[in-house]
Amino acid sequence: MLQATALATLPRIRHAFFTRSGGVSQGVYASLNGGVGSNDAPEKVAENRARMAVALGVKSDRLLTAYQIHSPDVVVADEPWTREDRPRADAIVTRVPRLAIGVSTADCGPLLFADSEAGVIGAAHAGWRGAFTGVLEETVAAMTRLGASPGKIRAAIGPCIAQSSYEVGPEFHERFVGADSDNAAFFRPSSRRSHHLFDLGGYVTRRLESLGLAEILTTGEDTAADAARYFSYRRATLAGEKDYGRLLSAIALKD
Repeated sequence: MLQATALATLPRIRHAFFTRSGGVSQGVYASLNGGVGSNDAPEKVAENRARMAVALGVKSDRLLTAYQIHSPDVVVADEPWTREDRPRADAIVTRVPRLAIGVSTADCGPLLFADSEAGVIGAAHAGWRGAFTGVLEETVAAMTRLGASPGKIRAAIGPCIAQSSYEVGPEFHERFVGADSDNAAFFRPSSRRSHHLFDLGGYVTRRLESLGLAEILTTGEDTAADAARYFSYRRATLAGEKDYGRLLSAIALKD
């Protein structure tokens, strides 16, 4: 797993950006697949998530993820929920100790947030849709309602698809630049006519910078380019694979 210094040095905080190594899944899911929405064997996913829970210092039923829908929606976690009862949202916030909150990704950006003084943490799934429609801003707002201060929140962006791997069509480019001409900075021409390469990590960072957070850190890892360490939806799709594993990124408060 990877850790961000922006969070690792904070008191009361445990966090991890898990890679695909260290689990029991096989085939396209090898080996630490944390995706309950994948077609992997449920018992193997459960074992993988149990191992992640141990690394975070929580019981396996206290590692929570939502049913992600590429939205700006945020939920507050006060107690554990089951797989069947998981809310439809793309970010989770909490102030409850020993409750790990996380997101699953396979190219989208995983974001972990913490205000250790206030004892408030957050996790957000930021693909282009979520970032574009405000999931980052909504996560910080939800943390603020729980008592956090934006100026004391530290955020870390985990492994996601890099610009060199993220080709998009003309409609995508027009959507972003049409909404804000400054977004042109996050595109560069690709080798195909009318197509561009999109900098998701840079775009997410810019949105975070506008919120006045205490610190923002990015791991700078490219999920699409590193098959040994990361699952990737785009890589799996280009290879014609029928499914793909999901990476898990999570954060928890100690007592």
